[in-house]
Amino acid sequence: MKLHSTVTTGLLSITSYESGHIVVNGRSLTKSFLLTPQQLVENWPPASVDQLTGPDLLAVAALDCPIVLLGTGAHQRFPSRALLLPLIERRIGVEVMDSHAACRTYNILMAEGRNVAAALIIEHRG
Repeated sequence: MKLHSTVTTGLLSITSYESGHIVVNGRSLTKSFLLTPQQLVENWPPASVDQLTGPDLLAVAALDCPIVLLGTGAHQRFPSRALLLPLIERRIGVEVMDSHAACRTYNILMAEGRNVAAALIIEHRG
């Protein structure tokens, strides 16, 4: 799905997404990644929610954003509370949704000038 852009000059936004890839500022990404309006961290390790680890979430916490959108792939799947502790302990709000919903929500919050991070899992079905 192609997303319509708003005025976000100089910021990183999601310009489109489909199964197996997400496009950030015209760059197609096929592996999970972390995104803030100012920073793109490519090749974030988890390829599914089942592969999500504590260190993966520490990398999200290190982005220092008060709001995190955790895109869990094609379907919304909630990780355990224990796994989310690195974010909860830092009083970071976590919203869990499927990755495409997280893309849309990220763009809205980013366009509003919010300090938001998206942790997006891109699943590959084989």
